[in-house]
Amino acid sequence: MKALYFDGKLELREVPRPRPAPEEALIQVVLAGLCGTDREILKGYSKFRGILGHEFVGRVVECANKNWLGKRVVGEINVACGDCEYCLWGLGRHCPRRTVMGIVNRDGVFAEYVALPIVNLHEVPPEIPDEEAVFAEPVAAAAEILEQMPFSHTRRTAVLGDGRLGLLVAQVLRDAGGQVTVIGKHASKLDVARSLRLKVARAGDEQLPAASFTVVVEATGSPSGLAEALRLVEPRGTVVMKSTFRDTVTLDTAKVVVDEITLLGSRCGNFSKALDLLRDGTVSVRPLISKTLPLEAGLEAFEYLKDPSCLKVLLSPLAPGGKAG
Repeated sequence: MKALYFDGKLELREVPRPRPAPEEALIQVVLAGLCGTDREILKGYSKFRGILGHEFVGRVVECANKNWLGKRVVGEINVACGDCEYCLWGLGRHCPRRTVMGIVNRDGVFAEYVALPIVNLHEVPPEIPDEEAVFAEPVAAAAEILEQMPFSHTRRTAVLGDGRLGLLVAQVLRDAGGQVTVIGKHASKLDVARSLRLKVARAGDEQLPAASFTVVVEATGSPSGLAEALRLVEPRGTVVMKSTFRDTVTLDTAKVVVDEITLLGSRCGNFSKALDLLRDGTVSVRPLISKTLPLEAGLEAFEYLKDPSCLKVLLSPLAPGGKAG
């Protein structure tokens, strides 16, 4: 099968099709999404080697459990051992022996096929088209914030970063009752935010004084974003850290201690919740799709992702006629 493989250099390769274990399913990838983490891996984040990609929607084509055959699915990216204390507590995403699809010791979805444990799969409701279902993983990550902290109408909230994750987070928090402002520096992306009925502000705006938000979600994808988040959050406020990147971050610990700021790391989330948000239209994702390219144009897709106006690039591994090669 064809796959985008990274071993210090990203290239399209012919690789063996995965052989699913008895508890796994073989999935034909219909669409896969590029994200900021994929870009950071190319810079050395996680020291990953293998097939990139972790956002996808596909169809089960091989599985020992025949009930899954033919089903349209998305999949959770963390593959846990199932036996350790974390797994027994229901925290498999923190399993010390876990693999992470396309990120840690497990091949990802920038390929024609991927194998994943059945326990990781979620069937996609028929009301959700493929172009929206492929967003299940980042929408779940956005909604995870609500699982980690209480939210109310009194929360003055800033989402720092006008990229794809920032716009998803802003929609989720607005639905939860937050007074949400998206802060970014790209006019085209802020226009998309306005089209989603989100309040916006330009980064560096003089009307954004220090300590002006109760909650600040850092989703810039840049190490400098955390310093700006700490500037914007009020005493006893919360900074939610969503960005993952290779570079080391310098943190003003005195600011955190003196202002009694809560730092909250936030990563993967509940896929069932994400599918509900997509099905009922709470989160709108189609305006975020900048381009859809065939898998063979994967290198071009990563180049296009560097365009400041680009939000989301999707890859389609299906060859003409709807069949993988």
